[in-house]
Amino acid sequence: MREHAAVTEIERRVPDAVIDAIAEAGLFKLATPQRYGGHQSSMRTMLDVSAALAEGDGSTSWVVTLVNVCNWLTSLFPSKAQDDVFGANPDARVTGVLSPTSTAAKDEGGWRVTGRWYYNSGSSHSDWAVLGIPLRDDDGTVVDQGLALVPRADLSLEDTWFVAGMKGMASNCLIAEDIFVPEHRVMSVPAAIEGTYPTEHADEVMSRSAFVPILALVLAGPQLGLGRAALKYVTEKAARKPISYSFYETQAESVAVQLQIAEAAMKIDTARLHAERAAADIDQATQNGTYPDFTQRARVRADTGWAIQNTLEAIHTLVTVHGAGSFAEVNPLQRIWRDANTAGRHAVAAPTVAFEVYGKALLGIDEKITPLV
Repeated sequence: MREHAAVTEIERRVPDAVIDAIAEAGLFKLATPQRYGGHQSSMRTMLDVSAALAEGDGSTSWVVTLVNVCNWLTSLFPSKAQDDVFGANPDARVTGVLSPTSTAAKDEGGWRVTGRWYYNSGSSHSDWAVLGIPLRDDDGTVVDQGLALVPRADLSLEDTWFVAGMKGMASNCLIAEDIFVPEHRVMSVPAAIEGTYPTEHADEVMSRSAFVPILALVLAGPQLGLGRAALKYVTEKAARKPISYSFYETQAESVAVQLQIAEAAMKIDTARLHAERAAADIDQATQNGTYPDFTQRARVRADTGWAIQNTLEAIHTLVTVHGAGSFAEVNPLQRIWRDANTAGRHAVAAPTVAFEVYGKALLGIDEKITPLV
């Protein structure tokens, strides 16, 4: 991944050679049910794998992360829908967007859907997509929000991902023009948020995991790896890099640098510990067959925001320590900085929203500011 990182940025997609290597290693199947040859692992495993991959390249890690979480979403659908995807191709890769930026009209046995879904990460490497749709009654009133499982072949793609960081995510726009989605491939999002899934396989542990906590926490994985990569790069260079216009022959000799490095390392550890706690909460509830209550789910969102905030602060400090050379095009640190700052602004991972949700829950204030808890 490190060897292909520059090409990934130039081509604005993860090269096929990297995708093939990841597929061969089985890393796209972390959440695929074992019935189809998947690993059906755990939230902690998804977090650890995403972080490890991000030490090589942020965009690649993000694509793997989003495929795995969308494969997990697919495991929540009825068996018939799962068979459509994994039964036909055990190595199927699913991407998706929850926002219902579309129209959906009831038709016999399903829905007719037209829409555009932006920021569909990894869309050029997927076989299927899970896409948000509004569900209306006969009077045209929106009564539910659905998640539709659609073959990638039914969708066209518009190349729209021109960004400063995470350039290789290929988070382009998927477009549907009056496509038919059968009823068994539509799932209610509000019901899923409360833990009601249409899958018949409640015995499969991972398919009992909490909906929003999984969707939120996976976004911290790439950040953790980017933070570790930045720390390793800066500390290794500090032993040889002088501090310009000072008497220090190496950065490592400076007490100021030592303090900053320690602070950055502690923030990265803090991020990891909060993310791991959240993963443990999710996995333990899943093992116990219980569904976390609102406050517990809110804490996972807060843990996610706290992990991302601390990682971004650590990377900011490390770039400051390394100096202006951080922004040379040949320096991987500038790509890490751009990738982390782009991914860290994902709406579901926004720290301020997460903290407000958790604070309200702790104070017993019954005021929802987002349905995604």
